Amino acid sequence: MDLIWIIVFIVSLTVLIKGTDWLLKSAEKIGLAIGLSPFIIGVTIVGIGTSFPELISSLVAVFKNVTEIAPANAIGSNIANILLVVGFSAVFAKRLVVTKSLIDLDLPLLAISTVLFLGVVKDRQITFFEALLMVGVYIIYLLYTAIHREETEKSLPVLPSRPDRRKHIVSIFSKKNIDKPKVNLGDFLLLIVGITGLFFGAKYLIEAVIKLSQIFSIAPAIISITAVAIGTSLPELIVSIKAAIEKKPEVALGNIFGSNVFNLLAVVGIPGLFKTLLVDNSTFLIGLPTMALATLLFVISGISKRIHIWEGLMYLAIYILFIAKLFSIF
Repeated sequence: MDLIWIIVFIVSLTVLIKGTDWLLKSAEKIGLAIGLSPFIIGVTIVGIGTSFPELISSLVAVFKNVTEIAPANAIGSNIANILLVVGFSAVFAKRLVVTKSLIDLDLPLLAISTVLFLGVVKDRQITFFEALLMVGVYIIYLLYTAIHREETEKSLPVLPSRPDRRKHIVSIFSKKNIDKPKVNLGDFLLLIVGITGLFFGAKYLIEAVIKLSQIFSIAPAIISITAVAIGTSLPELIVSIKAAIEKKPEVALGNIFGSNVFNLLAVVGIPGLFKTLLVDNSTFLIGLPTMALATLLFVISGISKRIHIWEGLMYLAIYILFIAKLFSIF
């Protein structure tokens, strides 16, 4: 029985991630075909879409009355994004150079979002009005980022998007006359399959988390802050490492900022509109300080404009300590 639920966990997580890819691919093409602005598609469909696994699984958890999973998802994902994705990227690249645009816009917004989140969860819960505030701030963040990018770069905003997909959208922006792609039945079928994969992947993922927590006597939030967070960060990890090796730091780092802001404000805020979210002890006492430390180190590294190999190794070491502390290894 233990093995069955472990398999269900792995399969459902895979379906959830793959469903996101199918949804993005089809929605992007259909959006362009019906005349939506490529800029709007970049901000919404492509930008927000890659964080659907965290958002949908958090929503399903809330409706199953396991509300502590939503904050754990967001915190765990942010920790993995910085300590694992950036850590491995720096190690493989030996040195990552931070671009000026990230320092001017993304670093301050990430810092502000993190401080806001820490203030909201200080009482170990997220109420309806706090969730509404977080969603409102995220909408302002989206608008501000979009306007800033449009005015300064005339390009796609660095939002939580897959780097390879962002490159495709940027190429579209550079064209004065945009040719609308032709859609066929297969595109709509892929959209339906993607949405279905998201729904059932999230549903059975949360079922597996609940069952595994009962079998191994581990809090659901601990499974979410570790296994789920690592699983949903794997696609970004692979792409970022490849980009780092190819000396493309803007690709390796760009999506981390927007993804982390989305996790803090939307992945927690949207589920919080339906029920009050609780933050369990492990997430509050271990996860939250680790996320705050990781974000602080990331901001400092960004200000210095360089992330060296030794910093990457330090990030990875902190993540190992974080896991060890969560499971009381020391």
